[in-house]
Amino acid sequence: MHLKIITHDKVVFDGDVDEIYTKGVDGEFGILKNHIPIISALDIGATKLVQSDKCRYFVTIGGVFQFKDNEATILTDVAEAGEDIDVTRAKAAKERAEARLADKTANVDTKRAECSLARALERLKVAQFSK
Repeated sequence: MHLKIITHDKVVFDGDVDEIYTKGVDGEFGILKNHIPIISALDIGATKLVQSDKCRYFVTIGGVFQFKDNEATILTDVAEAGEDIDVTRAKAAKERAEARLADKTANVDTKRAECSLARALERLKVAQFSK
């Protein structure tokens, strides 16, 4: 089956895969060849691709997953291959978000800080998978 991962700026992945695993807003799910058509809203999460027994990981930040006739498309705001993630930057983002959430005296946008923390943690997880 064929998969494209597309952001506003570029095509992040375009190739044939044997298996796809990703995280929708209702939970994680997997797709194999000849799966029934599906459309799902995506959450912040890892997307795992299996190609000839080799795994590749991407972080996907929201978007939509569509599968039909063995063609899969992920349209997302942000997608990064695990090997391309800047771990130092992700750790710094995690620390900033945690500091904002811990500071009870400041006027903090809690929801925004929680989303920043979730994105940073997911990037770190995907980077670790890709080692």
